[in-house]
Amino acid sequence: MGSTIKNLQILFEDNHLIIVNKQSGDIVQGDKTGDQPLSDIIKEYIKKNYNKPGNVFLGVVHRLDRPTTGVVVFARTSKALERFNKMLRNKEVHKTYWAVVKNKPKNSKDSLTSYLKKNPKNNKSTSYSSEIEGSKKAILHYKVLKSLTNYHLLEVDLETGRHHQIRCQLASIGSPIKGDLKYGFNRSNKDASIHLHARKIEFIHPVSKENISIVAPTPKDVIWDACN
Repeated sequence: MGSTIKNLQILFEDNHLIIVNKQSGDIVQGDKTGDQPLSDIIKEYIKKNYNKPGNVFLGVVHRLDRPTTGVVVFARTSKALERFNKMLRNKEVHKTYWAVVKNKPKNSKDSLTSYLKKNPKNNKSTSYSSEIEGSKKAILHYKVLKSLTNYHLLEVDLETGRHHQIRCQLASIGSPIKGDLKYGFNRSNKDASIHLHARKIEFIHPVSKENISIVAPTPKDVIWDACN
């Protein structure tokens, strides 16, 4: 618990799962940039920590966008991977996100339903009020947790997991996330992060069946510190 290797913040680990607090800029899985993914860093950690010879198994259960931070779960066994994927499909994993926005939503608590269509060319989703060809229904629930001088902290619960869903849906109500140029925020954060954080994950452990509830500390910066 709480180990660190190359900025690796481990929030939970056992024989079947390893849960980390992803930093902004980390990629969960290898992509065309060729940058070292989090999955490789964790494999290296497991190899060293447990003196594992040969290849280390590590299953990527879900992803977070590169500029976002927070909880990411990896499976250390194929059994855990298979069961966790099933739990995700059955909506048995509960994730809570925190988002910092400049424009306070009209309602302090609301559910947003729209249809998102991804454009692979610019890796961006567009929100539509009714279904169009190639779109997917997206539902989220938010509430305003705290208001600072210039920003507002929202807690977001996802009912569906669509491409850039939180970023796109909050932007569609006029509340783009701080630092998110792609979805209409007026200026980027210095470190290219956006103020979207996977704050908490709750589920029944796929093997031991115990209740797991993990909270990821927010990144160190003035705005996040003021939100806590």
